[in-house]
Amino acid sequence: MKNLLKLLLIVFVFASAFTTNAQQDDNNYFQLSPRIGYDFPSYNNNTPYIDYNGGLDLGLSLDYYWNWFGLGFDFDYIKNKPENTYPTDNLYDPTGSTLLNTFNVTEDNITRVFYGIGPNFQFRSQSRKFTTEFNTRFGLSSIKGGRTYLESTAPVVPLNFHAGYDASSVFTFKGQVRFTYFLNDNFGINAGAYYMRHFGAEEMFDTPLGVSAAYLPVVEGSSITGQPINIADSSDPQLREEPCDCDISSVGVFAGITYKFNKKEKEDVCEVCGEDHMPRCCATCGCGVTVTARDKYTDQILPFTDVVLEDLDGNIVQSGTTNSYGVVVFNDVTADNLIVKGKLYDVSLEDVTILKDEFDACKKDGNSIQKVLKYGDLNFILIGGVVECNSDKGIQGVDITLRDTTIPGQKNTLSDSMGDFIFHLKQASTFLLNGNKDGYFSNEVTVTTNDYDRDSSLFIDFEMCVNPCGQSIKLDNIIFNLAKWDILPASKPDLDYVIKLMEDNPTIKVEMSSHTDSRGGNDYNQDLSQKRAQSTVNYLVNAGISRDRLIARGAGETELLNRCADGVQCAENEHTINRRTEFKVVCIN
Repeated sequence: MKNLLKLLLIVFVFASAFTTNAQQDDNNYFQLSPRIGYDFPSYNNNTPYIDYNGGLDLGLSLDYYWNWFGLGFDFDYIKNKPENTYPTDNLYDPTGSTLLNTFNVTEDNITRVFYGIGPNFQFRSQSRKFTTEFNTRFGLSSIKGGRTYLESTAPVVPLNFHAGYDASSVFTFKGQVRFTYFLNDNFGINAGAYYMRHFGAEEMFDTPLGVSAAYLPVVEGSSITGQPINIADSSDPQLREEPCDCDISSVGVFAGITYKFNKKEKEDVCEVCGEDHMPRCCATCGCGVTVTARDKYTDQILPFTDVVLEDLDGNIVQSGTTNSYGVVVFNDVTADNLIVKGKLYDVSLEDVTILKDEFDACKKDGNSIQKVLKYGDLNFILIGGVVECNSDKGIQGVDITLRDTTIPGQKNTLSDSMGDFIFHLKQASTFLLNGNKDGYFSNEVTVTTNDYDRDSSLFIDFEMCVNPCGQSIKLDNIIFNLAKWDILPASKPDLDYVIKLMEDNPTIKVEMSSHTDSRGGNDYNQDLSQKRAQSTVNYLVNAGISRDRLIARGAGETELLNRCADGVQCAENEHTINRRTEFKVVCIN
């Protein structure tokens, strides 16, 4: 344990010294990862009646990365315990006459200590919060302990023995995968698994007993009563005098923490002053100003907020946009009375001021000037996305219409290249949202803010979809009685859906098509499907849809969806797939 503490101290001092003098680079860095886990061993020493149970693994990794490739050092302290499994129930001495019922057992712990070094490979997410690492290590291990001895005490009969290990400098390989989530720029939590193999771990030789391992085989016999018993057979003792250079392997799982030593930023030099001035500032070069944008009610950080520094005459001194942490930094700001202004999605944040005297404090204590802009608008911000239905493909240039259900009027916007759009929604209201674009159509969807609390949320995430024209859409509940074409009550909700769609999109036509399975004659199926398609059209016309916008099409059995054609044996559920009603939207540009 003392050696482990010394190792940790040396690693920490070395990494700290490195980060003090190096220039900041997110691609090149040290990281330290202590962990705790559980190890499942496999001892290949050819000794029966001994199980090696799992045990504690304490480990430490020190890694240095050059972007995706790195070099790492691992330390592992592993403790396992052998378990004697020799069958002592109903066991008799070698003569078969005396029941052995008192035993003395020794089961010493085994400790394995591993030091290794090897290459690393990592994959980092775009946000740099998630990393997946593949580590390989080659090194040396010491393996000690594990003496296992079982004997009967009345009478004394040695039954099972293994001398254990006292091996040093055992060549070892370790392969490891580790997943890390970084909570901030420095600290993260990790979890993973490993495989370790020790090659040629030599067993001890017990001088008093003159063996490395030994046991008495157990044979089956009969008692006086004729009942089967176990007998320790001393006529055929199994002795291994030569220690075995056998491999030991194990797998393990672990969890831990990771500390990343981000390299400190090299101080810039003020060319005019001829002295270092960041983060301290000099009179000519100015000071740093850090601005954080937050929501006034939820304290939520606000990325993508436009921020400007203006002097009292309204001139823009510097401008920028907050990052994903809601922060923007302005360097080398000349001392003056300034106004900090912000705007998020065309809504202004509350202004704050910077007094000239604050720059004097910057020069004195070396810290940048910190300011917070507050977003005080009471409306929600709908962060919307429009995609093609049944896919994640964003659609650009969709005309998005927003209508309040209580106040006349509407708002319109176009989706951007990623299919995204923005609306501001007032509290406790319900809105209707519709998207239109040549070649696409959409349903009108409802968005309500009644379920949201402005004190706990600012943004509402929402996704809507548009369907491409000409795409066949199955209506699952349009069913008919055998050989009939009357509209049944169960079909009406699906047909009402088509009615609503056509009312919301007055420039589209709809083709209603009916399909049968292959059973029955072709002419009969064609006639039946045409009558069913016409029945659906008549229902829509009676609901107020112009007949000029509707097409009735009976497809019969000409457009089967599977193999079930004439003469093919199919199950009923396979035929059901082909009996369907579909509608296809025809957009009119």
